[in-house]
Amino acid sequence: MEHREPAKAPLVPRRTVLASGLAGAAALGLGLSGDTFTVAGEAKPLAGEPNVSLERVHSQARNREVNLVLMYPEGVARSGLPVCLMLHGRFGDARRSAHGLPTWLSRAVAAGEVPPFAFLAVDGGGNSYWHRHPGDDPMWMLLDEVPRWLAERDLGGDDGQPFAVSGISMGGFGALLYARRRHEHDSPLRAAAVVSPALITSWQEMRKRKAFVDEAEWAGMDPLRHIPELGNVPLGVWCGTGDRFIKGTRRFISLTRPEVASTTPGGHNSRYYRKALPEVVRFVGGKLDR
Repeated sequence: MEHREPAKAPLVPRRTVLASGLAGAAALGLGLSGDTFTVAGEAKPLAGEPNVSLERVHSQARNREVNLVLMYPEGVARSGLPVCLMLHGRFGDARRSAHGLPTWLSRAVAAGEVPPFAFLAVDGGGNSYWHRHPGDDPMWMLLDEVPRWLAERDLGGDDGQPFAVSGISMGGFGALLYARRRHEHDSPLRAAAVVSPALITSWQEMRKRKAFVDEAEWAGMDPLRHIPELGNVPLGVWCGTGDRFIKGTRRFISLTRPEVASTTPGGHNSRYYRKALPEVVRFVGGKLDR
């Protein structure tokens, strides 16, 4: 069955405080099931990092199991932490979204540069551009399911909502689309940060990616054509001058005049991402109340 995101559907309210038995069962890694939520096993450190946890949950929106990767600052109580989404790039997944984020997050918090918060990465599909496809709707997952998953882990802000979004490459496109949807749902973000965003300026180039049915579908979601729909969300944009998406990024910068607009030498690769992401941590964290 194909699920369609309404143009302005209400976001799901945060569930009531979970019973202690539910929290205890989750901590023990017992199977829990609800309408769209299943803990497949105990949350466990990823890649040996104690401040990065991995879980598998069932997404009704995507009709499959997905990875949830939570990245926390070290030495800080996790309960109640605000959360910033980190959306992965094309042919990526949540497990490969860190790019050093846990380390830089811990350092920034320890140095008093930002208040404590967490990053959440979740599988959005290798070539989805974070929008609905037949039988697979990663944007519905972000808007509807992620707040519930966060609330069930005592994370997130009011109603379990992430306070900010960030993304790399295709994830940058998705982050701007998500920021737009949050504004349209009267639940604006405090910040949106994009690194090397995949902002393509021609349909001839975009159609090669086979991520949209036709030019009209792409035009309906292309962030470059929907600047007002972003509202007043504070924006941070980073892109290397040797990146293949620099043309679209420069156009976006000229249209939005973001709070942070960084175009410095670099390409579309992890070397550049690792230069930009410490600044993303400080930009996003700077939008939280101390």
